[in-house]
Amino acid sequence: MASLDDLKKRISSVKSTQKITKAMKMVAAAKLRRAQENAERGRPYSEKMNNIILNLSSSVSDKENAPKLLQGTGQEKTHLCVVLTSDRGLCGGFNSNIIKKAKLFFQKISNENKSLKIITVGSKGYDQLKRQYKDNIIEKISFKDSKNINYFDADKVGKIIIDRFEKKEFDVCAIFYNQFKNVITQIPQEQQIIPLKSNEEKETDSKTSYEFEPEEDEILSNLLPKNISTQIFKAMLENSASEQGSRMSAMDNATRNAGEMVDKLTIQYNRSRQAAITKELIEIISGAESL
Repeated sequence: MASLDDLKKRISSVKSTQKITKAMKMVAAAKLRRAQENAERGRPYSEKMNNIILNLSSSVSDKENAPKLLQGTGQEKTHLCVVLTSDRGLCGGFNSNIIKKAKLFFQKISNENKSLKIITVGSKGYDQLKRQYKDNIIEKISFKDSKNINYFDADKVGKIIIDRFEKKEFDVCAIFYNQFKNVITQIPQEQQIIPLKSNEEKETDSKTSYEFEPEEDEILSNLLPKNISTQIFKAMLENSASEQGSRMSAMDNATRNAGEMVDKLTIQYNRSRQAAITKELIEIISGAESL
């Protein structure tokens, strides 16, 4: 059984930890508001850009000579997966959920006997993947020194992807991130960015007829690289909001758990203290009776 001094030190230690987790929760809550606003503002822009490109692609007359970023290489032998995670921990299952989603995709690629290459954006993703997929990781990127999420960082990642695509290092590229829904819920996403993948909803939107100036091919050659950076930027904004939401939730749980632990330890301390007092009284009474 722990001594009174040990229990007292443990109570003090847990209370100190509780103060830290409470402070971290408040900081995350303050950052979450701005991150959520940025993520919500970024969604319409990235979706609209995708729709415009899909509309343009349907108007291209010469499909064979269309930009490779749009049509792809015509093969699906080599997949490049860009896994976006955080550079900091203490954010619950935020990073683990993205890695879990990515690993399911990696397994699917492996089962189909296709080649896999990985770029990690964020040190936590690299730390979790390096044990199993160290040979597949071709580049690790970290923006730990960047105070805020910005387009320039996303553009750096986009240029690296395009540069490797032009060198014919891969055929298909997908990004993995968490979509922010609310403080409690963040949904892991897989989004193909090369070649641009259309779905039924986007195809419906793209049926509207437009006249373009200059020609569609020229517009696409300028828009497609920007779209890749835009989609990565959107994913980084979603990740930022999801990270703060997950951290806020995790720190709230930690603060409550610390409070419950303090209550239990306090009860244990009081019982041990009462037992020690009772023992001393019995010893005094026994000594007095023996006189």
